[in-house]
Amino acid sequence: MSTKDGETKGTVFVALGANLVIAAAKAVGGLVTGSPALLSESAHSVADSLNEVFLLAALRRSRRRPDAKHPFGYGKERFFWSLLAAVGIFVMGGCFSFYQGLHALTSGESESGGTGGYAVAVAVLVVALLAEGTSLAKALVQVRGDARRTGRGFRAELRAGDDPALRTVVAEDGTAVLGVLLALTGIGLHLATGKLYWEAAASIGIALLLMYVAYRLGRETRDVLVGTATSPELQQQARDLLEDQPEVDTVTHLLTMRLGTDSTLLAARVDLVEGVAGEDVEEASDRVKRQISEACPEFDQVFLDITRASAADRRRAARDRAELDRAVAAREQA
Repeated sequence: MSTKDGETKGTVFVALGANLVIAAAKAVGGLVTGSPALLSESAHSVADSLNEVFLLAALRRSRRRPDAKHPFGYGKERFFWSLLAAVGIFVMGGCFSFYQGLHALTSGESESGGTGGYAVAVAVLVVALLAEGTSLAKALVQVRGDARRTGRGFRAELRAGDDPALRTVVAEDGTAVLGVLLALTGIGLHLATGKLYWEAAASIGIALLLMYVAYRLGRETRDVLVGTATSPELQQQARDLLEDQPEVDTVTHLLTMRLGTDSTLLAARVDLVEGVAGEDVEEASDRVKRQISEACPEFDQVFLDITRASAADRRRAARDRAELDRAVAAREQA
């Protein structure tokens, strides 16, 4: 296991431990007080705990070696289990919280427990806020470290980081902190006004928050499972390396696809200059692949197709290059 995976595994274990303890405390407090907001938060923590189990499975299974059935390895297992985690957040957390909110709104009750019972609920939520905040801080520290290694800014790393397990933990913990604050607000307004609908509103707010986060995580993970290209900067670097080779006349196509957190496929169709002998083609191809792998270690699967380029191919290659340069320039300005 790589150092980065070991760090991610530690982050997931911290989140799992915090969520298990918090889920039990919230469930007991919710049953004692009958607080819909606290019960919604207990469902949230149970969903997060199950999702951490999914992420641990993703870390273990994605490291398996390639075999005959999966020649490119099992890197996408991490994205699959992250997708299951997103579904878990939506179904177990969001739907249950939405049900609790609607049930409280339609129950017709104005009180659901004494002040003493709610003191216990508030204490549980304050402890949960501290635990979730600690877990979130641990995940954000790892994001900052990854940002330093990749040369990206903190926000850019948070949006475009390659590790779906880490992004899921950050999303879960961030949502958990916001959910606890919503629950505390709902309980406080309930105690101040004697109206249970404040807690119902907090439960529905928690549900909507969870559903939104689950949707964003699921959409990002779906894109990677379907197949996404690597960053424009990395594509530009690979194209530059190819075009700088003395034997290469035109790069007519350059395709990339992420196979895992540390594995990317590069397939390029190139036209060679006139006069390159047959025995030189193989030597040049091996050298180019080696240089690409050394300069861009993310590309661990490199395939070159030597094909004569037509006039249309050359025009399309020029357009593709111009579009790529514009995309990189726009990202640099942003």
